[in-house]
Amino acid sequence: MESTPAPAGKRLLVLGAGPAQLGLLAAARERGLFVIALDRDPAAPGFRYADRRAIISTEDEPRIAQLAEAERIDGVISPGIDWPVAIAARVAEKQGLSHPVSGTVASLATSKLRQRERLGEAGVPQPRWQIVTEPNERAEVPSVVKAPDRQGQKGLSLVKEAGELRNALENAIAASRSGVAIVEELVEGPEVTVNAVSVGGRFVPLTVTDRLTADPPAFGVALAHAWPSEVAGDDAARVAEAAAEALGITDGPTYTQLRIGPDGPQVIELAARLGGGHDAELVKAALGVDLNALALSAALGEELEAPRPEPRVGGACVRFLVPPEGKLSSVDGIDQARGQDGILDARVYREPGYVFGPFRHGADRAGAILAVGESRDDALARADHAAALIRFQVSGARSLV
Repeated sequence: MESTPAPAGKRLLVLGAGPAQLGLLAAARERGLFVIALDRDPAAPGFRYADRRAIISTEDEPRIAQLAEAERIDGVISPGIDWPVAIAARVAEKQGLSHPVSGTVASLATSKLRQRERLGEAGVPQPRWQIVTEPNERAEVPSVVKAPDRQGQKGLSLVKEAGELRNALENAIAASRSGVAIVEELVEGPEVTVNAVSVGGRFVPLTVTDRLTADPPAFGVALAHAWPSEVAGDDAARVAEAAAEALGITDGPTYTQLRIGPDGPQVIELAARLGGGHDAELVKAALGVDLNALALSAALGEELEAPRPEPRVGGACVRFLVPPEGKLSSVDGIDQARGQDGILDARVYREPGYVFGPFRHGADRAGAILAVGESRDDALARADHAAALIRFQVSGARSLV
């Protein structure tokens, strides 16, 4: 762990220093906070914003608790990743710190199983689902098979035919901490994300974005987030609000994924945190609301004022950069991409020597472009143009998508 003299600012512990935490970490540094960041990856790109860094897994609760006590922190936050949300809440309670969600609520939000049960009790629209404990159990197909206590693509499968079910269940059960899998109805329809913030029990919806995805092997992994949504509006925000209320979330940011089925929006899952795909930066570009700043204040126990979102542009998007698979040698064109019209930011996460794996796991996005335009499609076109200027040189390259 590296140490530097502490400035006068408040001390914030950030769980994670990867691409999903970059926006929050940059905002914390800009505010003048003393940032203690931890990540199991010594080369995590967010460490450059940290005053102190620790090589600790974001899931190692005992060591995180020890670090929090030793550092005499004023707040703790887990942006962009699910499971540590509950760890952050419990650590805050143990340290006697104010926190936007309690340990009980955070544990509910981070378990897909308990979340499904609670949403069902509250009558919130969601896919049909069942718990499976053995890989030879029967379930309807097509379906989505998940580990109930993992994030992203770990243990996640899209099952289109009955012959694929057993392998999907084996993978999900093996990945699950609890040794069970959830099989969910595959809701046919586009996927959207509602980014929101709650202040004193008031749910304030911000952006409703379309999640533009690729076909398998990149199932469920967004290639871009585009605002405003072409397929959803106030109805999606209302369902997201109902989900937050059912889970007991009264303060702080939420990130809710929904599918727009024939009967309307259905909740895929809600996370009591900032989105991990530069969603806060997209909110700021689109609406002028500094969601990173609100999340920081919530984590530090400061009083929040409900934002008043107003569109600043006709359209905005985050477009992710997908590299060839292989060892990164160099990246060209990033400065040229940043200089294009409508490009607010273009960033690459990794340094030469990093090995990009299969994109289907969702972990090996190489970077992202934040673009605005006169419309949603204009923003996407500008982002695509900038992305085409960026070239990844890798050894053993082969096309992924």
